[in-house]
Amino acid sequence: MSGAKETGIYPNFLEEVGISAAEAEKRVHQTFETIFFDPEENFCHHTEEDAWCMVDTGNTDARTEGMSYGMMMCVQMDRQDLFDKLWTFSDRYMRLREGPNAGYFAWSVRLDGKHNAEGPAPDGEEYFAMALFMASARWGDREGLFDYDAQARDILRHAVHQHELIPGGEPMWEPKNGYIRFVPGMKISDPSYHLPHFYDLFAMKADEQDREFWAWAADQSRKYLALSADPVTGLSPEYADYDGKTVLLFGKPWVYYSDAYRVAENIALDHLWFGPHPEEDAITTRLQDFFAAQDLQNLQAYELSGAAQGEPAMHPTAILSVLGAASISSRSAHREKFLRIFTDTPLRKGPRRYYDNCLYFFCLLMLTGHYRIYI
Repeated sequence: MSGAKETGIYPNFLEEVGISAAEAEKRVHQTFETIFFDPEENFCHHTEEDAWCMVDTGNTDARTEGMSYGMMMCVQMDRQDLFDKLWTFSDRYMRLREGPNAGYFAWSVRLDGKHNAEGPAPDGEEYFAMALFMASARWGDREGLFDYDAQARDILRHAVHQHELIPGGEPMWEPKNGYIRFVPGMKISDPSYHLPHFYDLFAMKADEQDREFWAWAADQSRKYLALSADPVTGLSPEYADYDGKTVLLFGKPWVYYSDAYRVAENIALDHLWFGPHPEEDAITTRLQDFFAAQDLQNLQAYELSGAAQGEPAMHPTAILSVLGAASISSRSAHREKFLRIFTDTPLRKGPRRYYDNCLYFFCLLMLTGHYRIYI
């Protein structure tokens, strides 16, 4: 069975639980409107007329994660006007122009654009690049900042060759194994950063001399996702060494925690776009089997073994969302259960809504056939 890249087919998986194409379309548009424009529940801030930012409502800052997520949402929804406002903010206030990180983007800034950090987080750069390539394909290129294709290639050039381009610079991808680093200066990874379905597309669009690297990185990432996930529960750690073993950072003892939820979502999208990958699909199968036995009203941080750590999940809506998306690739007997749970799960409200609702919307896009390749 082939993926949408070959077939051009993007199914409405929610039809399996009674959500028609018309209802799916309505849900997608209502969710997008809530995220960007709802008077109380949006998290898009109008910094200037031409420069808007996505707000991490739990931390009251703008992050490259959220900015690049917002850009991907806009390209999927055919909103070039909003896309350009987010990209303008990203370039104006986040792009680093001096020092060893020149060419990267500051991962966190205040809503007025002042920096909270002078270093990047690679998950932002990979989403920036993919959103820009898709913008180029969907809308065409203009000049300068809005030559989307050239901007995307420049981001990837720095990500792979920073140590060659900038004195004291560190690349975002480990040259020896093709793994994305957690941050450029640390030789560890984050399983949720691994987006092999993006890298397969980068292998078509990046600088020609780097295309072989990106094809290799895609293969390596699929192996790393299997390496770092527990072989029984399917749970992945937030951070891991290159051998896949858990690394604890920032004084937190929690293992399956916020970042890690994205692994299931990423595997589902890889399956949708590029077809089955048995080792990856086994992860989402195990995850659904594991969570089917848990109290979904009392989700926790977990050891990879599945032992609850006594810490409530910070983003329970995100977990339920990715478990719904996991039905795209899962072979679990609980596939339909998690599709139904997803359809009954509302957007999160309150100060922690940003991360949950970003993941919710991406999962909604892929489950309804709206998360498409433009290349």
